[in-house]
Amino acid sequence: MDATDRGSRAGTDPADAEPVGAGPAATASSGPGRHGRVVGLALACHPGPALAVTALACALALGSGLGGPRSALVTVAVLTGQLSVGWCNDAYDARRDADAGRPGKPAADGTVGARAVGAAAAVALALCVPLSLACGALAGTVHLAAVTAAWLYNLRLKATALSWLPYVAGFGALPAVVTLSLPGGPWPRWWTVTAGALLGFAAHLADTLPDIAADRAAGIRGLPHRLGERSTRLLLPVPLLGATAVLAFGPPGPVDAAGAAALVLAGAASLAGPALGRRWRKAALAGAVAVAAVDLTLLLARGAAGA
Repeated sequence: MDATDRGSRAGTDPADAEPVGAGPAATASSGPGRHGRVVGLALACHPGPALAVTALACALALGSGLGGPRSALVTVAVLTGQLSVGWCNDAYDARRDADAGRPGKPAADGTVGARAVGAAAAVALALCVPLSLACGALAGTVHLAAVTAAWLYNLRLKATALSWLPYVAGFGALPAVVTLSLPGGPWPRWWTVTAGALLGFAAHLADTLPDIAADRAAGIRGLPHRLGERSTRLLLPVPLLGATAVLAFGPPGPVDAAGAAALVLAGAASLAGPALGRRWRKAALAGAVAVAAVDLTLLLARGAAGA
């Protein structure tokens, strides 16, 4: 369910991966103080993606009429899942990140021990289980399946041709988690799930795009790496525009002014992101976030998760 890369995309196999805590961060004889370690632990969870996905879930919950307390429960459940995924990624990839000299990786640069990050991931996951099930048995099961897919991405799938699958599953599951938490547990409309899945696929392409060359040199062979930078850049606007088109054309009736405006804005953002990628490393991801914001606004205007 991760809206962005769940870390460095280092993608080692379990058989040849270093144990958690085996990297330099875990063996350093001295390091930052308690405050520095707390900050490092916070940064190791990938706070940007974690907060973005959590905010998306919160907006969907509130817009669906779930109510304040129930919306808060869904939000906290999603947050714990996102924290567990982010910490899992940094703990698992600590040694590879350190060897590659990747900046902004607290578990790899000695700011916080990889073992501590792994423990935080386990605690967050343990909290996520009861919080998710408290939203309802079916809603909780769907959310936990999405979190499991994200963990599988971290531990194995990001180095395979199926690297896109956890993103599609995670983003597509969000509307279902929200609507299944409503009284009676209604399923979401098909267009909300489809749009979420397309946004998830686009998020994977956009987040991986800046690092394709470096990742391929390290032996990573996820779907974007197999496609190559040029093909990934050309493909990215397709799922972005597809998500908006599904939301505009999916509901019964003709496309209204809001849907037409969303298509125009999404088209501009989806094309501008990849085009500016050579000047700004995160331009493609920023374009994807902009399209997601447009889609969320359109979705909220039409009844949130489409229950």
